[in-house]
Amino acid sequence: MSNEATTDRTSVEDDAINICQELIRIPSVNFGEGRGDESAVATYIVKSLAEVGIEATIYESAPNRCNVIARIKGGDANRPGLVVHGHIDVVPANADEWSVDPFGGVIKDGMIWGRGAVDMKNVDAMILAIVRDWAKRGYKPTRDIVLAFFADEEAGMTYGSRYMSAKHPEVFAGCTEAISEVGGFSVTVADGKRLYLVEAAQKGIHWMKLTAQGRAGHGSMMNDENALTVLTEAVAKIGRFEWPQRYTQTVKDLFREVARVTGKVYDEKDLRPLLKEIGSTARMIGATLQNTANPTMLEAGYKANVIPGAASAVIDGRFLPGYEEELNSTIRSIIGVDIEIETLSHDISLEVDFNSPLVEAMKAALVREDPEGIPVPYMMSGGTDNKALSELGIVGYGFSPLRLPAELDFMSLFHGVDERVPVDGIRFGVRVLADFLEHA
Repeated sequence: MSNEATTDRTSVEDDAINICQELIRIPSVNFGEGRGDESAVATYIVKSLAEVGIEATIYESAPNRCNVIARIKGGDANRPGLVVHGHIDVVPANADEWSVDPFGGVIKDGMIWGRGAVDMKNVDAMILAIVRDWAKRGYKPTRDIVLAFFADEEAGMTYGSRYMSAKHPEVFAGCTEAISEVGGFSVTVADGKRLYLVEAAQKGIHWMKLTAQGRAGHGSMMNDENALTVLTEAVAKIGRFEWPQRYTQTVKDLFREVARVTGKVYDEKDLRPLLKEIGSTARMIGATLQNTANPTMLEAGYKANVIPGAASAVIDGRFLPGYEEELNSTIRSIIGVDIEIETLSHDISLEVDFNSPLVEAMKAALVREDPEGIPVPYMMSGGTDNKALSELGIVGYGFSPLRLPAELDFMSLFHGVDERVPVDGIRFGVRVLADFLEHA
């Protein structure tokens, strides 16, 4: 590789690092319940693209709820387009809990620190840096690339990808595939071997509110119709329930590779023993071996000596592809017929084919940059904007590559205090993502 090529590549990496810092410094906090503001960061993205001659449009789904779309024409009009998307909202951060300013975008200890550094302004920055470089040197991708920067991913996607797919599907016309966050990151296993987890499946969501009715009364008296007692007994049963193991194709494929790489036994009757081979990532991956239902909120009463007439709880239910009915029927059987169930939020599960030309391009780009790397599929315990795009027939993957230090507890950084991303990881990600996009 020539010095000029090396310098050009380094310049793109530097641009991504700088953009990541600048994006973090623009608070785009999503408080949920419609309270969010992506307008300033959307304006920044439009300006960043305009600097290199790329026209982008802001779609405002509600006051200050902003989505940004741009289409880069490819060289082959007969090939279907690829959506490259990220979200531009972030969850709140309590500055008192952080060791740095959560919106400072500082570089310390080889990391960029700040809310959104991992989820997911680092990826937004990589995308912007790559397409800015294309424009500067007149590069045209092989097929149309639709850039989409969505609002509201952190609170149900109502003002973001859901709005865009329902109200402006035309911006994705001709696109059949998509890539986005939380995939292509490294997990170090036995003997320093690195797996690169590419997201090919997502659990579905059923957030439900349980409400028990009872007889209100004085706290000093006997009451065998206490709504709070009935509810908390049901909630405890849900929280302690042991869900059966259910293994989808994606999970089986992942753990076959984990067993092969580590030399451990692959026993499809119970894959849980292999979780210890993947370190801290096991907390998230373990949740993809079964349905889950976690109690998250309780509400009842207004005074210490008044027995409430009703009590409610919120359950965060997540179901595997193909196992939504099992989740719902199991919850009903646990709580009985007298407690009311209200759906607060629902979203689909996803599982896509890991044997496709697009996946082969991902694998090739990863291995070219890390010849010892081993790309594998995995299922997310959460979800991404790919769910909304799937309703337009667009097949989505998580591919936002990062090479991470073996000791870094990456999953704990999502929505965590002192969220941060390695600078070298971004440099690696820019190289791999640019390579992939130029061959996809």
